[in-house]
Amino acid sequence: MAKTSKEIEQEFINGLKTSTGNDLKTWLSKITKSGFEKRNDIIKWLKKDYGFGHMHASLLVGIYANGGKPVYASGQGLLNNLFEKHQEMFPIFDGLKKAIHKWDDTVDFIAKKTYVSIAKNREFAAINIKNGELRLGIDLGDRPFDTLVAKSKLTGPMPRISHMVVIKGPADINKDLLKLLETANKRINP
Repeated sequence: MAKTSKEIEQEFINGLKTSTGNDLKTWLSKITKSGFEKRNDIIKWLKKDYGFGHMHASLLVGIYANGGKPVYASGQGLLNNLFEKHQEMFPIFDGLKKAIHKWDDTVDFIAKKTYVSIAKNREFAAINIKNGELRLGIDLGDRPFDTLVAKSKLTGPMPRISHMVVIKGPADINKDLLKLLETANKRINP
């Protein structure tokens, strides 16, 4: 099964001293002393001057920007942050989660920084929480768009999450929607 963002981040932190010779505290201090303020400038500096790969530089800068604390320390914390401005949408999200777990209780809902990933072995759908709606992105391949399924407008997930269904209330969580999700799951996780 794919590693979660939390696991990747924790492995990175645990391996910093071994792979770079400096622990997290030292790296955070180096970033502060660098004089760089913009995220992309710090990433470029870490890559150029210290040989960091892009992913590791991004992880380190994310921790730095988060006050030196791991960004993905708590999946529940990330989920709470996503719903902070849209509390009214949480019961609808919870209803969708329960409906999906009725046909497959091994599907994972993984809170990320900007979205919730829906995955089995691989991500087959994702959710952005917006004012008054959940935007459910689904990997449906080359399925044509229609009145139910539009072109995705999600931020965060992989580009292959190309289709989107807008959920505004419990009535939108219906058999047609669940059939689309099952189709995407079977397509991505055969």
